[in-house]
Amino acid sequence: MIKIVTAPNPVLSEVSSSVEKVDGGVKDLLSQMKEAILFAKDPVGVGLAAPQIGKSVRIFIAKPTTKSEVQVFLNPKIISSSGEKEIPHISNSKKIEARKPKKSQGKMLEGCLSLPNIWGEVIRNKNITVSFLDENGKTHIRNFKGFMAIVIQHEIDHLDGILFPKRVLEQKGTLYKSEKDKDGEDVFEELKI
Repeated sequence: MIKIVTAPNPVLSEVSSSVEKVDGGVKDLLSQMKEAILFAKDPVGVGLAAPQIGKSVRIFIAKPTTKSEVQVFLNPKIISSSGEKEIPHISNSKKIEARKPKKSQGKMLEGCLSLPNIWGEVIRNKNITVSFLDENGKTHIRNFKGFMAIVIQHEIDHLDGILFPKRVLEQKGTLYKSEKDKDGEDVFEELKI
C-alpha cells in the first residue's frame, strides 16, 4: 500500500499541475488514493489530495463519512462561495471527545493525514460552488455546504501547496497537538506559536 507523505516533504508545498487527460495513469493514481484513504484509521481520512501520496497533480478524493462513497475531483476550482464563514471554536477543556472529525461545542477542528496529531481552528466558507472533472473526465459544477465544503477547501489548499496551519496563522487561530491518554482517548494541548 502507498504511504501518505508527511510534512516537511517538499511536495506538500508545491502548486500542483492540472490533469491533461484522464488515462490509465490517472486511474491507477485514483486507485492508490482510494486504498490509502480507506486504510487511514487514526485519524480517519475524510479527504486526500494527490500531493499527500507524493504526486503533484490537481486531484483529490473525499469520503466525508464512513458510510459515504469516495468522491473524485480532478482539476477542482471554487467558482463561488456564499454564506457566513464557519468559525471553529474549542472549549477551555483540554480533553475532547475522541471521534472523527474532532468536535467541541458543535464546531470542528481541522486535521490532516500529512500532519499527524496536529489540529487547528480554521475559518472556511460554509457554501461553495465547485467545477471539476470526475474520474471519467465528465465536467461537473456542484454546490457543497457544511462539512463537505470544509473538506473541499482543505483539499484544494493542498493542491495549491498550502497546509492548514498556514490558514490558522493567517487567521490568528489556535493550533493543538493531540496525544492519547491512558484510556486511549485524544487529549489536546494548545501549541504556543
